[in-house]
Amino acid sequence: MNRDRLIDRLDSSSEAWDVVVVGGGATGLGAAVDAAARGYRTLLLEQSDFAKATSSRSTKLVHGGIRYLKQGNVSLVLEALRERGLLCVNAPHLVRNLAFVIPVYNWWEGPFYCIGMMVYDRLAGRLGLSPSRVLTLEETLERIPTVETDGLVRGVSYHDGQFDDSRLAINLAQTAASLGACPINYLRVVRLLKQRGIVSGVVALDEETGREFEIAARAVINATGVFVDGLRQVDDPECRAVVTSSQGAHIVLPKAFLPGDSAILVPRTEDGRVLFAVPWHDHVVVGTTDTPIDTIEIEPRPLKEEVEFLLTHAARYLGKDPQPADVLSVFAGLRALVTTGDTKDTAAISRDHSIFVSNSGLISITGGKWTTYRKMAQDVVDQAALVADLEERPCTTETLRIHGWLEGEVADPALWVYGADAAGIKEIVAADPALGTSLAPDVAVIGAQVVWAVREEMARTVEDVLSRRTRALLLEARASIEAAPEVARLMARELGRDRAWEERAVADYRELALRYVLEPD
Repeated sequence: MNRDRLIDRLDSSSEAWDVVVVGGGATGLGAAVDAAARGYRTLLLEQSDFAKATSSRSTKLVHGGIRYLKQGNVSLVLEALRERGLLCVNAPHLVRNLAFVIPVYNWWEGPFYCIGMMVYDRLAGRLGLSPSRVLTLEETLERIPTVETDGLVRGVSYHDGQFDDSRLAINLAQTAASLGACPINYLRVVRLLKQRGIVSGVVALDEETGREFEIAARAVINATGVFVDGLRQVDDPECRAVVTSSQGAHIVLPKAFLPGDSAILVPRTEDGRVLFAVPWHDHVVVGTTDTPIDTIEIEPRPLKEEVEFLLTHAARYLGKDPQPADVLSVFAGLRALVTTGDTKDTAAISRDHSIFVSNSGLISITGGKWTTYRKMAQDVVDQAALVADLEERPCTTETLRIHGWLEGEVADPALWVYGADAAGIKEIVAADPALGTSLAPDVAVIGAQVVWAVREEMARTVEDVLSRRTRALLLEARASIEAAPEVARLMARELGRDRAWEERAVADYRELALRYVLEPD
């Protein structure tokens, strides 16, 4: 993908696009892939970077939802388990089978959890991963050797999927582009175009140049997640807001706190959620919370009480109690929850997705979760085709391989998330061996990844590279600041930027990254 070429394509397009998707998160990117795969002329516009907001801040799990099963939402669990299985097939370079262990501290909990996990397995059917089973005390300690042993009786194991969320987002953008779509980041929709009261396109502002584009479209899909009400109210200032936002916070700890290959699931915390401690990129992600949030912003920060909650619960289930000084990064994402009432309990609001069609024909989709992004996309493109009277064409994404698909493992484990693209990064290193070295101590990113991100993945800022093309910001926030000057230098060389741009880029990144550092009291 090359942004300049995509901008040129947009500029030279004289006919209306069949589908314009607003929003470059999981849902929007999925919709662009689906629409392009059906042969519709498709344009995707993202105001910032792909997966800038919620879609890069998940708990890194592709799962059916144990909690939703307990709530009795079997239909959502069935759908999510099916989509989990399809993702394992269509993106094996990004989605992996991960073993989870529920530590059991009361003898009667073992059979209870085991029955629940067996139902979970049964619902997955032929797309299941591995069977659940009860573990002995010895097996439990072998799987999670750093678990709190005081009162431990046994464990229950089950399997779910793990993935890298922003890497999947980038691969979806590449998939869409390969199918003929035009996905462009840093192009913000500022107005809707209408003819006789019906939406006929959008006006978008290029955040890099300040240039505006008037873009004609037969269908406009509003897939902006927690921001969906903003565009709905541009369309109709009198429309009622439908999104309630909930914040999920996470802390990242060193691998030593969970050295094995299994994750820990805490079935019920004080706020009624499940809590995970998940091995990810040689670190441990602990999350998540469910905190009602009134202010929706693109850079949410974990609240002090959320961090304390996560540290307290992690200490109950880990043999070594994590301290604030052990936290390498903190991050939070906002969930878009659709509400029709006045409930303040976000844990009780359904995670199902919803589609709204306004009187003007604007199609809005919100809710849902990463695991079900493909089904959400199918549903909203079906609706867009109906609203815009597009030629009826079937969805083909159930068996569509996502960019990077690779049979087998990448030889270099440091590049496994690139799948088939790992070979391209190796070629960059072969041409310039200096790009094969790490950017900074404690940052597992090499120069060739920066070059690749700019040339092939539309990275435009240091944050794009260190937060979403690689995961340095989420894994080692303070250490990633040390890598920023070299990232900026390499990007400036690739993008043709000057020294002043480099200095601004580094300063901007430092200011952002400090928001991911847990400050001492």
